[in-house]
Amino acid sequence: MNKARKAIAERIKSVDMVIEMLDARMPASSENPLLAQLSKGKPKLKILNKQDLADPGRTAVWLEHYNSRPDTRAIALDASETAAAAKITRACRTMMPNRGGIGKPLRVLICGIPNVGKSTLINGMIGKKSAKTGNEPGITKAEQRLFLADDFWLYDTPGMLWPKIIVEEGGYNLAAGGAVGRNALDEEEVALELLDYLRRHYLPLLQARYQADKDPSSHWQNTDWLEWIAKKRGAVLSGGRTNYQKAAENTLTDFRDGHIGRITLETPNQWETWLKKAKQKEAEQKAVREARKAEKKGKPL
Repeated sequence: MNKARKAIAERIKSVDMVIEMLDARMPASSENPLLAQLSKGKPKLKILNKQDLADPGRTAVWLEHYNSRPDTRAIALDASETAAAAKITRACRTMMPNRGGIGKPLRVLICGIPNVGKSTLINGMIGKKSAKTGNEPGITKAEQRLFLADDFWLYDTPGMLWPKIIVEEGGYNLAAGGAVGRNALDEEEVALELLDYLRRHYLPLLQARYQADKDPSSHWQNTDWLEWIAKKRGAVLSGGRTNYQKAAENTLTDFRDGHIGRITLETPNQWETWLKKAKQKEAEQKAVREARKAEKKGKPL
């Protein structure tokens, strides 16, 4: 990740604008705060990818949110759609009308978190498989320069997460969406957090997917939903014990593949609330650390 950050920091100096791909199911969670610092002063196109998996009503709210920012434009798409290339190049040229032609090509950096669908999008834009793809983080390993036209240069960079995710809910969302490698997360914990959000905001979809719509208690909390899913999917160990791990894997796969329904795990207002809470917690922790340092300095050796 540090290598990717350095590569992006160096490339940004020579590009005209930046495209950041976001996951439409979790736009703010997938928005890299380091990129905001590195690309300060550059026009930005926010692409809410995987819109076909996201809640269309919430996608509209997020587009309005981003389009209200200065020097920023946002569009939503599915990376596999045939018109993606035209939408993106048109948006970029509109934002940079003074760039174009052989003498001054439009130079664009495209970046995003791991597994956001960037490579799939690029392959669709250039019409051939130039970028490796896969449903796992870390596919793109090095920067690539791609020519979408004689006067449109696209620099592709490896997916990059940031060193510290302070918003706890954002971390769970990234893990649920597949941006975090399996070795770095507790799938049962992530699935429980996902199910808790879904039961509060998308209960009908949850009930329909797991045949719980006729059960009056299907607003269950804690591990109840995971136990129900395990029962429905035959995730049972010897002695009739619940296989929580298998049920968690099944739940996360269903979410990532869109089998539960079109879901977005956050709204701009929710994110602002989570961010405020996280910053307050971080400030409190910093105050405690500073107090301990001061106390140690005050003690005689």
